[in-house]
Amino acid sequence: MKNYSAEYSSNPVTNRSKAVRGRRFTVLSAHSPSGAVGWCSPAVLRKLKPRFLEGLAPDEIKSVLAAAKLCRFPARSVITNQDHPAEHLYLLLTGRARFFFVTEKGQEVILLWIPPGEIFGSAALLPAPAGYHVSTEAVRSCSALVWDRAAIRSLGVRYPKLLENAFYLTLHYLSAYRAAHGALISATSQERLANVLVSLASGIGQKVEGGVVLNIRNEELANEANVSLFTASRVIRAWHRTGLLLKGRGKIILRSPEGLLDHISTNPAHEPRHI
Repeated sequence: MKNYSAEYSSNPVTNRSKAVRGRRFTVLSAHSPSGAVGWCSPAVLRKLKPRFLEGLAPDEIKSVLAAAKLCRFPARSVITNQDHPAEHLYLLLTGRARFFFVTEKGQEVILLWIPPGEIFGSAALLPAPAGYHVSTEAVRSCSALVWDRAAIRSLGVRYPKLLENAFYLTLHYLSAYRAAHGALISATSQERLANVLVSLASGIGQKVEGGVVLNIRNEELANEANVSLFTASRVIRAWHRTGLLLKGRGKIILRSPEGLLDHISTNPAHEPRHI
């Protein structure tokens, strides 16, 4: 991951490096002085349909947005760092982000991907100060609404629906982890890779002529599907040869998510399920 200079944005920027398990990252924040109400129009909200704001009246949403700041983050910058104080809550507006954590041995483990409309940094809502359990990286250049801890907790008291929504989103993330771990013992490596690709296509893929583009490397796919890099590369090459996808440097064009799942169901791999 790269370090970025403050020249990225014309807005006032705070640039500070933080260490995460022996690695150094740059955290950038570029704030809009007028808040987020004007930028985040009703049309934007209708398109994103952020679940964090569900159930709020229009005037309540306006009040919540007024307390936020608009921030921009360059690709491959780290927005939140694990074990650091959870001082902000974020609502992703544009771009793509993902959760990851760094093990005691320094291995980076990728977790869930975050599409626009979702929140991260929910630990800022807790009554007692807490740290971020995982880190969040901007996969692409991102913009997000950002609330500091005092502001979002105050809003949570005024609008309990915010806390309720955050709780349900936490359950959603837990369900995703449960499904991922369940697949480790109930699916072959090909099935896991196919499910990861289909899930990413629906979450962070870009529709283009001929399929869905995913900006992801084989190493990242292997991590998400819990298979070896050798296995992931071998399976991706085989699917490339059959025309199920096109593999390029750092990206994959998935021809048809449904077609890939159909292929897996009709051509099961003969391998132990613990691979």
